[in-house]
Amino acid sequence: MIHFDIVTIFPEVISAYTNSSIIKRAQEKGIIEIKIHNLRDWALDKHKSVDDSPYGGGPGMVMKVEPIYNCLKDLKEENSIVILTSPKGEKLIQSKLKELSEVKDAHYIILCGHYEGFDQRVHDNLVDWEFSIGEYVLSGGELPALVLVDGITRLISGVLGNEQSLISETFNTDTPDYPTYTKPEIFNNWKVPDTLLSGNHKEIEKWREEMSKMSK
Repeated sequence: MIHFDIVTIFPEVISAYTNSSIIKRAQEKGIIEIKIHNLRDWALDKHKSVDDSPYGGGPGMVMKVEPIYNCLKDLKEENSIVILTSPKGEKLIQSKLKELSEVKDAHYIILCGHYEGFDQRVHDNLVDWEFSIGEYVLSGGELPALVLVDGITRLISGVLGNEQSLISETFNTDTPDYPTYTKPEIFNNWKVPDTLLSGNHKEIEKWREEMSKMSK
C-alpha cells in the first residue's frame, strides 16, 4: 500500500477530489491510503498563523518553518519521503510518476505551498524532493499535489478497471493517441471513419497506427 499524507491550509480542497472517482475506489480497495492534515494544527500562536512577512521586506507573506518542522516531526516515519510543491521544482513527468508508483510501501508526505513560498530553511533542511507541474504559478499547491497523487495512483496494479489502457497511453508508448469514436455513427453529419466500422481488425490497427504518426 502507498500512503499519502497531504499537508495543506485548505483541506476541503483536497478532500473534495480524493473522495471521488478512481482515487476513492483505490482507497476503498486498500491500495492507497490518504490522510489530509491542516498545517494550522501545528501553528504555535493562538491565531494559528502559518505565515509571516519576509525579513528584508518585500511583497506577500512567507510560509513559516516552525509549523512545517513540527508537522513533519509528527508525521515522518523511517521510509517517509517529504515532497514539496514548488514552481521552482523539477518538472513532473510520466516516468517519475511510474518510479514513485513502484516504491514498495511508500510513504509520501506532500507539502502544499502558498503565498510567496516557504522559508528557505524548509527547502534546505526538511524536504527530499520538489516538483512543479508546469512553468506557471498557481495560487496554491493543492492542485499540483492532487496531480501527483492521481498520477501515481492510476499506475498502481488493481486501480484501473482495464489496465490494458495504461499500456497504450501516449506517454507509455512515446506515440500520440489515435482518434477514438463511439455511438452514434453519424451526428450532425459528422461520420465515424468507415475503417472503424468495417470489423477488419488488421485494417483498424493499421489505421490507428497511421493516425498516431500523423499526430506527432
